[in-house]
Amino acid sequence: MNTNKWFDALHQCQEQGKAYVLVTVLASAGSTPRGNGTKMVITGDETFDTIGGGHLEFAATEQARALLANNEHTQHIEHYPLSSKLGQCCGGAVNVLFEVMVEQCQIVQIFGAGHVAHALIPLLAQLPLQIQWIDQRKQLFPQGKATFDFANLKMIVSEEPTEHIALAPNNSWVVIMTHNHQLDYALVEAALKRPELPYIGMIGSNTKAKRFATRIAARMPDTVEPDRLVSPIGILDIPGKRPIEVAVSIAGQLIQRLNNKCVQGLHVNADESNKSESQRQKQAKAWRASKELKDLL
Repeated sequence: MNTNKWFDALHQCQEQGKAYVLVTVLASAGSTPRGNGTKMVITGDETFDTIGGGHLEFAATEQARALLANNEHTQHIEHYPLSSKLGQCCGGAVNVLFEVMVEQCQIVQIFGAGHVAHALIPLLAQLPLQIQWIDQRKQLFPQGKATFDFANLKMIVSEEPTEHIALAPNNSWVVIMTHNHQLDYALVEAALKRPELPYIGMIGSNTKAKRFATRIAARMPDTVEPDRLVSPIGILDIPGKRPIEVAVSIAGQLIQRLNNKCVQGLHVNADESNKSESQRQKQAKAWRASKELKDLL
């Protein structure tokens, strides 16, 4: 059992986008290990706090994980007589409430705290997203500003941004827009090494995208679904180079993904022009050509 309290675990699971069951002693009669209202949190691989331990808690943990396996929000009440049948000798009985939470907000890691990120964050924070905003430069974060005071936003100062790619929960989205092309590449490479990250968006020109594709093909020929890398990021039909214009383009693409209109991991809007799709095809073609050249060498 993890020694963290259930309320700390609740916050941790919500922040990480991890499915969990909140278990509550709803009612008790006679002699019982814990009283009404006692809670614990159970995930697929951990338990937090306790409703009394022993066979009761073991049975509750099994029940919680069976409910988690169904992968759907639900509530369930189970009656447990604390008798020899359960391996308990208390003699009482409890009703236990199981509240299953599986649909967490989509997690987005945004790397870089430049002008575009400052325009993008307030847009994304209004959506059902959990945002991790990561940069090496503390002074660039808008600390204390009311316009960035969002419950679903966490600002992270990190000397090693790539380490956060390894910590990202499965199915997280990654948005890369740092001030350093070498750091951009390190982040892209780290993300591509995790096939369970379905979307890796990177800001930049077509030239930058082609160079990255060539480099990835040479260094990572066995990459799973390299077209998970979307660069240039955003809806290319939205014109303009001002930070807010680029931010709207990026936000639009993420909104498309939120609405579950995806094709092979990349959303293709029905109204999006052939230019956007053609660019992705060229990027994939460049990657394949580079891989073939490497194989010949």
